[in-house]
Amino acid sequence: MRAYVFPGQGAQYVGMGKDLFDKSAKAKELFLKANTILKFKITDLMFDGTDEDLRQTKVTQPAIFLHSVILAIAMGDEFKPDMVAGHSLGEFSALVANKTLSFDDGLKLVYKRAMAMQQACELHPSTMAAILGLDDKEVENICASINEIVVPANYNSPGQLVISGSEAGIALACEKLLAAGAKRALPLKVGGAFHSPLMEPARVELAEAINTTKFSKGMCPIYQNVTGQSVTDPEIIKTNLIAQLTSPVRWTHIMNNMVANGARTIIEVGPGTVLQGLFKKVDRNIITMSAAI
Repeated sequence: MRAYVFPGQGAQYVGMGKDLFDKSAKAKELFLKANTILKFKITDLMFDGTDEDLRQTKVTQPAIFLHSVILAIAMGDEFKPDMVAGHSLGEFSALVANKTLSFDDGLKLVYKRAMAMQQACELHPSTMAAILGLDDKEVENICASINEIVVPANYNSPGQLVISGSEAGIALACEKLLAAGAKRALPLKVGGAFHSPLMEPARVELAEAINTTKFSKGMCPIYQNVTGQSVTDPEIIKTNLIAQLTSPVRWTHIMNNMVANGARTIIEVGPGTVLQGLFKKVDRNIITMSAAI
């Protein structure tokens, strides 16, 4: 069985999507449509901008979404998923690729999400850090023992868990986790505490937009971040998507469940190869590849 997976924030690079734009008339049409929907030329920033341009949340999220979704659409009949999933932002890409959301609605939601997250980040000084080499339970317990906002945010693979919270909370957690035996505690260059209670203002704003958007029955199940389980019911998908901003990304659970349910080939759709590497950590025999047209 083939699982198509879609990357999240951090996979961006200057020049992303330019080859698609040049090679595919359908891709070109969709990129130009995106410029109109967003009311700015995101293609200029994607193809010829700077790293700094692409690090702005309001650019990063729609840019990665567009690269992933337009690639999936340009694949045409070659895009034949038995299951899909996306890491954080990538969940929106997966929902458009499997036809639960329309291209236009998906892009509008992603842009709304990016702007709401940017505003939430500005309300509180907050950040994230990657913790390597400790058991998930130990990281959870140490986070819970700290009298600051600090929570597990991304369960990326066994031995790799990203934490999220206030700047003071993350600093204290890193200190305690290293003392407990973590191999590394790496501060991340992010604008704020994604997938934590500090994203509540963004969750409320995004919920309004999601609740007024049409969701359809997709072409295959999606494994959602909040539960790690496969879902096909549009109403449950909406509920989980709203909860995603303040809940952890259970990517380790998603990978284990996809493999347990028969996934043997993992195809990463969009910039980078990070998700392929994570799958190899849960099953070395899995076949991984990047999507292409």
